[in-house]
Amino acid sequence: MNQNELGKWGEQFAADYLEKNAYGIVERNWFFAKAEIDIIAQKGDELIIVEVKTRNSDFFGDPQDFVTPAKIKLLVKAANEYIISNDLDLEVRFDIIAVLKNKTQEKLEHFENAFYHF
Repeated sequence: MNQNELGKWGEQFAADYLEKNAYGIVERNWFFAKAEIDIIAQKGDELIIVEVKTRNSDFFGDPQDFVTPAKIKLLVKAANEYIISNDLDLEVRFDIIAVLKNKTQEKLEHFENAFYHF
């Protein structure tokens, strides 16, 4: 499985996990300018912007290391655009889902409120 296939697999694995946990998937791979939001989900009156990081090594590091400040800026900009263009009045939360997939294991960690928008 190449890196691209692994990423797609990880996003599907994350979407399945969210649906099993009562999240509604609103959009996948939503683009705005240079930003891509992997998954936009909704639970109650909260919109959840999900960044999925899939790796094949079990050295995860800290989840906040997965997403650079530049990436956070792009995600926030894209999330704002999504909310404005869809005229939504919802709280927004930014989550990271870290997926590990290799020959021996499939593991998912969900970090809610992984970072804050300013």
